[in-house]
Amino acid sequence: MQVELRRGLPRVPGGEPWPPAGTVDVADAPVEAAQVEAAPAPVSDDTVEVPLRRGLPRVPGGEPWPPAGTVKVAVPAGAAAEPAAVDDAESAHTVEVPLRRGLPRVEGGDPWPPAGTVRVAAPAPEAEPEPHPETETEPAAPVAATVVDDAVAKTAPEPAPKPVPKPAQQPAPASATAGKPEGVARQWLPWAIGALLLLAAAVFGARWFVGTETGAGFIERYDGIQPLPDNAPVGFPAWLNWAHFFNMFLMALIVKTGLDVRREKRPDAYWQPKKGGKKISVTLWLHQVLDVAWVVLGVVFFVLLFATGQWMRIVPTSWDVFPNAVSAGLQYLSLDWPDENGWVYYNALQELSYFVTVFVAAPLAIASGFRMSGMWPASWKAVPVSWARAVHFPTMVYFLIFVAVHVFLVAATGLRGNLNAMFAARDDASGWLGLILFLLAVAVTAAGWWAARPSVVTPVAQATGKVTRR
Repeated sequence: MQVELRRGLPRVPGGEPWPPAGTVDVADAPVEAAQVEAAPAPVSDDTVEVPLRRGLPRVPGGEPWPPAGTVKVAVPAGAAAEPAAVDDAESAHTVEVPLRRGLPRVEGGDPWPPAGTVRVAAPAPEAEPEPHPETETEPAAPVAATVVDDAVAKTAPEPAPKPVPKPAQQPAPASATAGKPEGVARQWLPWAIGALLLLAAAVFGARWFVGTETGAGFIERYDGIQPLPDNAPVGFPAWLNWAHFFNMFLMALIVKTGLDVRREKRPDAYWQPKKGGKKISVTLWLHQVLDVAWVVLGVVFFVLLFATGQWMRIVPTSWDVFPNAVSAGLQYLSLDWPDENGWVYYNALQELSYFVTVFVAAPLAIASGFRMSGMWPASWKAVPVSWARAVHFPTMVYFLIFVAVHVFLVAATGLRGNLNAMFAARDDASGWLGLILFLLAVAVTAAGWWAARPSVVTPVAQATGKVTRR
């Protein structure tokens, strides 16, 4: 027979009640074939109260429906005729059925009702039909068993969905002292204190040694003056002043772009040759262009240095340069500095420092930079790139230390006289022209330092190659 479906709540917000309206065929109750008219099913007068099963509220924020209460249902006739002995805790003719869990009653809560079971009346055992000689009836469908099986299937708890594990958040890497001034200061403070203590110890030691008879005799024998050949030139030519300015300008920008390349993580733009090739950052392109300009300046400097005889001022020509350099160093540390006359001669310590800078540090910087650049032929594998990286950065540190000491001594041993010789090619200890030219050189260098950025360099780089963002 057909039974109309009972409709419940919609499965999606705003949807229609589920299941759709309709009917379903169920098995008819077993009847006797001989009966012409169906006898009314025996109904027991006994009833029992059963608590109503409450569901979800019908309106948001309302109470569960239907209201709490009980309903009286008739006890099956078979059960009334032959009551089974039961105790107060549980009936012998009941079975445990797992509760069917629905949606949570509050947002984020557990499904309702809680997980558990409920006891329901067990289906009555089927009575075998009495055989009739005249006709045989087909076996009836087990209605009660079907109803109970369906109830068990419907009330079985749905497996709760397994929560998707959230990916574990990786802890942010603890950045070192990069970008934090207080971290940098904390890192370098012990080194600075150690250097100051070492310098103080050297000063006290030098003053003690110079005050002894041995130290005084050593300085009297070797006064620290640079031994020069008889035909050594005197003074500075104009080309040397211009070379000094261009060297100052290019070295400042080379150091600046070199540090930018080391710190650069995501370049603003990339440069590629017009004929194709490996892409490099615009900052690295500028660094290499400045390197090439510095090498060209060095070639011109070397040619003029040996063509005019100025090499004799910075190349040792006697073994006496070494004890004289030690003597000059002791005089500096004892704070009783040696006599200065840079227009005519250097002291031996200056001569050795200029020689190392021009003939050792500069070639090492050029060779190591060329090895790390894209201009190095791939077939030349005799020199490993690791060697170049191990040499290039310490060489830059040497240049920085040399410049710091050089500027300090220029200012401490007669600023105007030294600047007139270095920038104006004059032997004048009281003029102001050298200082004015030096300030102009500093201004030009500062402007170049400011302009050494991708936004300014990119239009220039586009004239020599292809510039892209990636």
